[in-house]
Order: sequence, then C-alpha cells, then structure tokens
Amino acid sequence: MARQLPSSLLMFIASRAAAKRILDALHDAGFDDVTIAQSRLMMGIDPDGTRLSVLADRAQIAKQTATALVDKLEKAGYVERVPDPSDGRARLVRMTSRAEAALPLARAEEDRIEAEWRAHLGPELMDHLRDALSALRDITDPYQ
Repeated sequence: MARQLPSSLLMFIASRAAAKRILDALHDAGFDDVTIAQSRLMMGIDPDGTRLSVLADRAQIAKQTATALVDKLEKAGYVERVPDPSDGRARLVRMTSRAEAALPLARAEEDRIEAEWRAHLGPELMDHLRDALSALRDITDPYQ
C-alpha cells in the first residue's frame, strides 16, 4: 500500500504548480527574464522595500545567494537598492516600475488558479482549505 503523503508535501505540490503557472503567465506576457528563484525572492519584498538579509531569511536561502539573485534582478530592471530611511548604513531592495507592471498579471493568474481550485474542490471545501491554511500561518509564518 502506498504511503499517504504528508500535508506539508501536498501543500508544496500545489504551491509549486501555482508558482509555475504564474511564472509561465509572466513569461507569456514578455517578462521572460525572471527565473523561479528570482520570483520567489521577489515575493518577499515589502511595498516600501526590504533588507537583503530579510529577503534571504524569507526565501530560506543564503545571503550570498540572495545577493546574486538581487544583482540579476537589478540588472534586468526589476529591483533597485535604495537607502534605508531607518538606518543610513543599510540598504533596501525595492521593486521598480517594471516589477510593478508585472504584478497585475501575476495577480490575475492567481485569481484564475483560485477559481479553478474552487471549481474543482467546491466552495465549501475551498473555504475550509483557506481557513485551515490561514490558521496555520499563526504557527508557520514569522513575517505576518
């Protein structure tokens, strides 16, 4: 008998599929110079910018890896480094207008995914899934 997959792996599989669809939608719209690793790092950028060390922590990657990803994103025009107003020695990574232009496309694909999942699961089960995942944030998301 096959082993039942753990919930964490089931969540990862769904998340991975959604992330690929969103990235494919961005590539189809001409934002084809972003990798999945870069997009995951960009998901951690706050509206007013985020320190590189925080981005690395959120993406669970080494600071050196985050630096290399940000360097490539900066070169492609998706992010910029700006002074941190709360600490003159520090810098923030902030999205540029190019990245901001991609956000509505990504969000539209997120909406399509949500609608498909709701149609597949049904409204009640989808609401339960969202409630359960939101409740899990209390013990899994140190950044909320």
